[in-house]
Amino acid sequence: MKPFVIAILAAAGLTTCACSGASGGTSQPTNTITVTAPATSPATSATTQPAASASSASTSSGGSAVAAGCLTRYLNGTVGLSQGTAGAVEIAIVFKNLNNVPCTLYGFPGVAQAAGTPVTDIGQPSTENISTARELVTLKPGGYANATLQITDAANYSSSTCKPVKAQWLEVIPPNQTIPLNVFYSSTACKGSVKLLSVTAVRPGNGG
Repeated sequence: MKPFVIAILAAAGLTTCACSGASGGTSQPTNTITVTAPATSPATSATTQPAASASSASTSSGGSAVAAGCLTRYLNGTVGLSQGTAGAVEIAIVFKNLNNVPCTLYGFPGVAQAAGTPVTDIGQPSTENISTARELVTLKPGGYANATLQITDAANYSSSTCKPVKAQWLEVIPPNQTIPLNVFYSSTACKGSVKLLSVTAVRPGNGG
């Protein structure tokens, strides 16, 4: 009988200790579990890369850039082949690329007869001879382009209409430029309203 009572008392004591520990005893330390987020996947990172530039795409697809327009300061102007026609003369205005890189000319030059110091235009500037189509002409370093200038004979007009005067120069403005080249060429100009000059669009070569 006593052993049984002792066993019951012992069990009751264990229960009491367990309850008092849960309600008033010191709390047990809590274990902390750290969770690390996964790194950004390669697919997500790739979407943040900058797109290739248009110029790079053009180069990679085999495209080539067009050379810049020829500036007056990198051009030399001369008179080339000339020939007389009925009541006029035709001469080649020759442009040479003095630069060490290619450049382009497109369209019609502007031309005026000129004289004096400083060189000053005389009369009316050239008109465009639209019988020639515009074409893009690329001048390699040392390369040539030309346009044909027609000068009508001033003697075809009366002195009162033409008001003739001697000219020693041609002021030639390359296409799409504003600064002229002074090309030595003697001719008779008209100070009046008569238009003596017409010019073609530039073409490849020296006009020879």
